[in-house]
Formats: sequence, C-alpha cells, structure tokens
Amino acid sequence: MKELSVFVDESGNYGGRSAKYYLITLVFHDQSASIVEPIENYEYALRTRGLPDIPLHMNPLMHGNESYKAMDTRMRSRLLAGFASFANKCPITYATFSYQRDRFTNDETMFARMRRDLALFLFDTLQPLQEYDAVKIYYDDGQNEVTNVLHAAFGYVLGAQAVIYKECDPRHFRLQQIADYICEIELARIKYERSEQSKTEQIFFGSYRDFKKNHLRKIRTKRIR
Repeated sequence: MKELSVFVDESGNYGGRSAKYYLITLVFHDQSASIVEPIENYEYALRTRGLPDIPLHMNPLMHGNESYKAMDTRMRSRLLAGFASFANKCPITYATFSYQRDRFTNDETMFARMRRDLALFLFDTLQPLQEYDAVKIYYDDGQNEVTNVLHAAFGYVLGAQAVIYKECDPRHFRLQQIADYICEIELARIKYERSEQSKTEQIFFGSYRDFKKNHLRKIRTKRIR
C-alpha cells in the first residue's frame, strides 16, 4: 500500500490579527522513503554535542520561552543549526502559501483565498497524488479555519475517501517540527525581502545574505511551490 503523509503548520495569530502575515506550510513525505537514518543521526548529533533533545518549536526557541526558557542564545542557536541540518537531509518536499492580512477585508476572505489556492495547487499535482492508496494529513487542530481549509481542498480534489485526517502533537512527530521550521523560514524570507526583519531574526539568522546561505537556499531545494 502506497501512502503519503502531509504535515501541516501555520504561522500567524488568527483572530487577533496581530500578525501582518499568515502562512501555511504542507510537508509531504512518501512513507516508502525511510526517515529512520536522518532521525537517528540527528539524535546522535544532539547527544555528542551535549544538547537536549527538545521537540523543535521555532517561536519559543527564538524568544527563549517554554522549554527553552533556561537556555542562553548560544545554545538555542546550536539547537536551531542542528535541526536545520536534519531538515535538509530528510526525504521530504513542501509547499508554503503566504498572505498579507491587510490585503483582505477580514480573516474569512483570507481563508477563502487560501482554500482556493490549495485546491489549485493540488489539481496541479494531481497525477502524482493519485498514485497513492492513502493520503494522511497530520495537523494539530490548532485552528478550526485551517482544519476546514484542509478538509475542503483535499476532499474536493482527491475525494473524502482518499484522505485520512489525524490530529498531530508536534512533540511526537519530527516531520511536523520540520513544517514549523519551514514556516518560520518562509516568514523570515518575506520580512528580510521587505527589510522588516526583527532583532530576534537578525540574532538567529544574521544578515539577509547569511540567512539565504545557511537556511533558505538549502531548504528551498525541497520546495514544490
């Protein structure tokens, strides 16, 4: 049985409209391509470098919150570099959809546009998608509107019977963490291109040139869209 896993993450504060941009990233993994070796190598690298094996969560990592609260910037930067290396070696592809919120009347119209964009993307990649016996979508169910977008777009293009929806705790899925990482990288790309990068982004990513060299260009070799 040929199966495709799709891990979904979003960036943007739905409801509060405090974030200028809203992004959704889908990470695709053909389950016949093993990720055991990249995961084992990543976990081994953490052990040999004396770094804790904390499930990646980009926002807390960059701001020193939650599990990263007791860590200094240097350790958090080392964790980010290690995870970036792992993500670049995983047999995945991805697509990111980005939106500037003030170009929409409200969040409802933005999510309607997102639903249309995702459906068009799926139609463009329909032939390879139809080769799979099952498409499993993993999302932490954090925002109902995103869940509705996924159901509507995948159900419309592939048919409801071809898609399996699974709630996903990012702490337990490395590929979900990769979706989180990519979402942050694609958001940083937008901000660097428009000279809107924050001091925190400059601390962890450096100059725009450094950011492109160390993060963006490497992960974008896996980009579908």
